[in-house]
Amino acid sequence: MLEPGTDAPAFTLDDQHGEPVSLADFDRAVVYFYPRADTPGCATEACGFRDSWEAFEERGIDVIGISDDPVSDLADFAAKYDLPFRLLSDPEGEVSAAYDSYGEKEMFGKTFDGVFRNTYVVEDGEVVAAYEGVSPEGHAEEILADIE
Repeated sequence: MLEPGTDAPAFTLDDQHGEPVSLADFDRAVVYFYPRADTPGCATEACGFRDSWEAFEERGIDVIGISDDPVSDLADFAAKYDLPFRLLSDPEGEVSAAYDSYGEKEMFGKTFDGVFRNTYVVEDGEVVAAYEGVSPEGHAEEILADIE
């Protein structure tokens, strides 16, 4: 995990609309990494951010979700759950790896590389909070409570 007080790795990735998005575009952001679009845990986490979207906006905090899904899957996921924030495609896992959120995983007896469920709060390019192996349920509220 990247520790609070360290520089957040810069990135530019395509969002669910195929538009490039850079970390430098945001003063304050929640950058959350999730394993797979439209799976139960990822939908729960995304909907938590959606349902708390107004509270994040009131605090001037953007939300950015990053997975290794292709742009087309992100577009479908965002539309299905009416997500108001950007979902970014990191198909090779390079940005996720820079945030210590990508590596070897095991599921159903198979080993593969994938995205870990981690979250960072970034202000002016610096990590100010880090959450490792988060639980999707209530995660958005947890961040909001910590920001207060």
